[in-house]
Amino acid sequence: MTSHFYCGVDVGASATKLVLVDEDGGALARIAVPSGVDYEATARGCLEQAKADAGLTDNPARTVSTGYGRHNVDFADKAMTEIHCHGLGCYHYFPRALSIIDIGGQDNKVIRLDDQGGRINFKMNRKCAAGTGAFIEEIALRLDVPVGEMDRLARQASDVVTLSSFCTVFAKTEILAHLRRGVPVGNIIRGAFRSVVDRVVEMDTLDGEVVLTGGVVAYNPEVAEILSEKVGRDVTLPPHPQFTGAMGAAVTALKQAYAGWS
Repeated sequence: MTSHFYCGVDVGASATKLVLVDEDGGALARIAVPSGVDYEATARGCLEQAKADAGLTDNPARTVSTGYGRHNVDFADKAMTEIHCHGLGCYHYFPRALSIIDIGGQDNKVIRLDDQGGRINFKMNRKCAAGTGAFIEEIALRLDVPVGEMDRLARQASDVVTLSSFCTVFAKTEILAHLRRGVPVGNIIRGAFRSVVDRVVEMDTLDGEVVLTGGVVAYNPEVAEILSEKVGRDVTLPPHPQFTGAMGAAVTALKQAYAGWS
């Protein structure tokens, strides 16, 4: 019997995300875990957990992998780029022209789509951790604040500090100076969030509707509020922003299966 569900797995440097979808593209299960050091084992563990959560015993009819470790997924039928999958994942939810920003653990992406979902262009930032999830984690470590508490503290900020450094190491030095002056931690965190937004906005022109994805915004919605202020209009968030790449991969698997891809 042919399975009637499809799998997308996004193996990122920080987290692995997996989505199972049905024949209509509806999500059956979502799993996210730290990627660890054995990407193949992590991806396979995600698949087994997702199948168990969805009450499925067969294997997917087709699987597409994406992300940093996409070539380490031995059960994938095809590996596709993050640019393709994040674009399709957003277009799946919002079928119109979009400017997509993905803030990842190690890099940022800006992807521009036309109203048919065709990619106009894209930009990636791989030069420095500033503006990425790794930057947020480093700031949390320096402030001795759990990452899960950062959004709440940023929302309580009475003011916002300016972090002028582009380098994560120098930004940490700036933070020490703010702490010595008695600046509230929430103000520093909000400043770090604004620094992330500033780095992203510098990457490319953000025309039309802006969609924000990635684990950073999934756990820190205040980043979306700051970006909205920066661009002067509301920013759109997809359902489950951390899973956009995996959803795009799963939808790609579905489309390829119906197109008869080998």
